[in-house]
Amino acid sequence: MRLPTQAGAKRPGRNMSEHSQLDIVDESEMIADEERFLISDLCLELEPYMDEAQIKDVYQAYLFGANAHEGQYRMTGEPYIYHPIAVARILAEMHVDSRTIVAAILHDVIEDTPSSKEQISNEFGEDVAELVDGVSKLTKIENKDKQEQQAENIQKVLLAMARDIRVIMIKLADRLHNMRTLGVMRPDKKRRIAKETLEIYAPIAQRLGINALRVELENLGFQAMYPYRYAVLMNAVQHVSGHRKEVVQKVDMAIKTRLEEIGIDAEVFARKKHLYSLYRKMKTKRLPFKKVFDVYAIRVIVQTVDNCYRVLGVAHNLFKPIPGRFKDYIAIPKGNGYQSLHSAMYGPHAIPMELQVRTKEMEEFAEAGIAAHWLYKTSEDSHGHQGAQARARDWLTGLLEMQQHAGNPVEFLDNVKVDLFPDEIYVYTPEGDIIKLPKGSTPVDFAYAVHTGVGNTCVAAKLDHQFAPLNTPLYSGQTVDIVTSPMARPNPVWLNYVVSVRARTNIRNYLKNMKTGEALAQGTRLMNRCLKVYSTSLEDLDNEHVKQVLEEFHFERLDELLVDIGLGNRPPSLVARRLLPAMYDENGEVFEAQSVQSLAPLAISGTEGMVVSYAKCCNPIPNDHIVAVFNKGRGIVVHREGCKNIESLRHRPDQIVDVTWMDELDGDFTARICAEVRNQPGMLARLATGISEEDANIDLVDIEDRDGVISHITFNISIKNRKHLARIMRRLRIMQPVLKIWRMR
Repeated sequence: MRLPTQAGAKRPGRNMSEHSQLDIVDESEMIADEERFLISDLCLELEPYMDEAQIKDVYQAYLFGANAHEGQYRMTGEPYIYHPIAVARILAEMHVDSRTIVAAILHDVIEDTPSSKEQISNEFGEDVAELVDGVSKLTKIENKDKQEQQAENIQKVLLAMARDIRVIMIKLADRLHNMRTLGVMRPDKKRRIAKETLEIYAPIAQRLGINALRVELENLGFQAMYPYRYAVLMNAVQHVSGHRKEVVQKVDMAIKTRLEEIGIDAEVFARKKHLYSLYRKMKTKRLPFKKVFDVYAIRVIVQTVDNCYRVLGVAHNLFKPIPGRFKDYIAIPKGNGYQSLHSAMYGPHAIPMELQVRTKEMEEFAEAGIAAHWLYKTSEDSHGHQGAQARARDWLTGLLEMQQHAGNPVEFLDNVKVDLFPDEIYVYTPEGDIIKLPKGSTPVDFAYAVHTGVGNTCVAAKLDHQFAPLNTPLYSGQTVDIVTSPMARPNPVWLNYVVSVRARTNIRNYLKNMKTGEALAQGTRLMNRCLKVYSTSLEDLDNEHVKQVLEEFHFERLDELLVDIGLGNRPPSLVARRLLPAMYDENGEVFEAQSVQSLAPLAISGTEGMVVSYAKCCNPIPNDHIVAVFNKGRGIVVHREGCKNIESLRHRPDQIVDVTWMDELDGDFTARICAEVRNQPGMLARLATGISEEDANIDLVDIEDRDGVISHITFNISIKNRKHLARIMRRLRIMQPVLKIWRMR
């Protein structure tokens, strides 16, 4: 179906993924001009791969959108409808389906016009309405700051994307056209949009393997965010282009000639690295521009995987490879499905350059990513990319899991950002399966990657059949074996060294639920203890009066108030007085309660968990005389009697809790001891051995050399009780180099 070309219409530009076999392609050239793109041009671009009925649906969407946006103009001064058409054009260059094109034309209708989702559903179908709604920003968000609004909008788009990948395709195309027309914005708004593009949208495009979109988003974002750096780097690249271009062409011709001689059919071309990629490499590795050797890359496209490895051998035979620079992404693809062989070689005049070898199918997928074969197509349509689709599905499923466990949209967005910037390592399970993890991952990250249940019950790990601490960084090629215990549970300390989003979200979620449960139990114990002063308990309270107090404190349920008390946010003695109506004795006089301090101390066992913690300033251990204070958000913090940090609270009895140790204790406690020793060879090893032989672990060692002859060695050790500590100190005191030993306060 051909429509009359409107006056002034321009023919569409070339496809974003198109490149010349003979010319060196400058990816900055792919940034399109700002010409108006009309509906007739869009329909002409759709003709090669859509039938007449589908193009007619697109035109009907244009009529609907043009009518809805009538009278609206962009900041550039052009009618608003030009923007949706330009977004549809970007998607048409990827040959997406007609429903996506229709939704792209209508993507701002719900947000910016009186039109409703129901109208779109009636006119174009439920699937188009869902796509448009998924792209639309959240509206009527009240009492929320700019950061939270932005986080909620992005969260909505990402979760809609998890249901239908086409949502993010439309959003990426929308963002790309907005970046192309960013010049009319105020500088501060321009930088904010550019920052969001570089932190969120470009990494999402990379995660989905849509390289063409990602490159242009990064270059436009870089130019808007750092215009001076962009100009300086552009000049530097242009300055070296002349000399290096000749060298690259020689390499290009040498490889092409040798491949023809051995009968391998291949496309060979050179490609210039885009500016933002160069900038990021220089910044990350702290390199000056002259040491960045892969400004140009030689790319070889062949028909089969077998030929990829043959081409690599040919190239390494012609030019000396640089050690340690080979990466096989064919055998082990990247997380977004990208496959290729990468190597670095010394070309003529010892100029280093990059080599990329891949099949034609890999090349298409590298440029278009998941858009090359849509997730919603049938299996026969997507044959050959099922692995990439599975990886995309896993990531999208992970987004839903992140959202469920995140406390708020800002936390969710922070997790997504972490997930979008992984440098990957590959380790093995004991059965030989490959597990992909972010760089810097630990055995705890590995455990959660295997299964949430494995992570939650992890107690130890073997790396290549040798036990290693759980905070040991992993590297590619290791075999990791996790030791679990059904009684184990996540440790809050793990959050200090896990790097994967899956591990972090699962640990936080578990601890959050555990903390709430323990806080509820602790709050109940404290309240009943205070109510005992008035010869009553929580079960005996008047429900109507309790409801009134809950309304005053802005809680819906009594459990919420008890959790707040357990976390130390409210003194239980004051809450107890509010929960009780005025009480009178048989003579009609106000009931005089006994003192809370006169009750038996609160018994603790040492294993309560997160809502009972032990102060680091004085390190109380079982059999010490102890006292506790309420600490907001942490619950009860136990100190040794006489600790200087609680003296200032003595005049606030509502903050102080009398506590005592239970008869049966379980768990490890930290004690700090200091030994004054003569400097002798091997003295630290002898002391450490003595501590270890008494069944104690050393958590920290600090050595202070006083005068070259005498040193003070401080140990943080894990012990069971005061008797255990005394036994260790007696063992150390009789050692030859020890002059004096004492427990530090």
